[in-house]
Amino acid sequence: MKYKLLIAIAFLSVLASCSNDSDTNSDTNFMPLSIGNYWKYNVVSNGQTMRDSLYISNDTTINTKIYKKLKTRNNPTGFFSNSLNKNGLRREGSSLFLSGSLALDFGVGVPINLSVSEFVIFNETATNNQQLGSVSGTINQTVGTYPLVIDYTLKSIAIESLPTYTSNGRVYSDVKRVKTILNAKITTTTTVVILGVPTPFVVTILSPQDVVVSNQYYSKNIGMVYTNTLINYQLNSLPGGFALPIPSSGSQSQDEFLDAYNVSP
Repeated sequence: MKYKLLIAIAFLSVLASCSNDSDTNSDTNFMPLSIGNYWKYNVVSNGQTMRDSLYISNDTTINTKIYKKLKTRNNPTGFFSNSLNKNGLRREGSSLFLSGSLALDFGVGVPINLSVSEFVIFNETATNNQQLGSVSGTINQTVGTYPLVIDYTLKSIAIESLPTYTSNGRVYSDVKRVKTILNAKITTTTTVVILGVPTPFVVTILSPQDVVVSNQYYSKNIGMVYTNTLINYQLNSLPGGFALPIPSSGSQSQDEFLDAYNVSP
């Protein structure tokens, strides 16, 4: 009887060991992070095609955690490469964490430079429409003679899982789509004279709106294979006397197609 019990315990131990191994192997590999891995993208925008080359250069330590440092060969033009350039990316469990500084420009000549720490850009096990990461903040920036206050929220959302996805004539398997959204509000303070008294007056230049909406498609064992980014904004009607060096509205679509890559797990 004791012998049978020992066999049963041993059998259960083996099962537990196999289960643990399976959990370890389930770590996401939708963005292989070995040093030397690279991805080359054709970036199409406004009828022009440019080239981004993104690669993993080295290990880097950020807040005691080891990240992979990503760089581009030249100044990146695509949203995805620009977001990862000179920043750290690390994998833990089913998630990808991004830390660093992002310079996001939504076409008005007012780039939003924001910092992110442990911002989740991808999660393999997320359900459809599950929010992955969110960061909010305020940036003070001067454009022309106007001191601008930019309130922003950057968030990432898991949208869907696809058995296959076709991009630029290529068919990719096991694909997951993630949406990244930048919402912004811009105000400035000017002085108006009321009954002979100079009085500060806050003017809302840009009402809260999603100025950047980007969809990234990740294929297992490859990485990001396609990104479409829409940039739209509409400024409010401003009082007379305002002469902002910013177009009153803007709209742009950008596509990043994976053209070549070399990755190892």
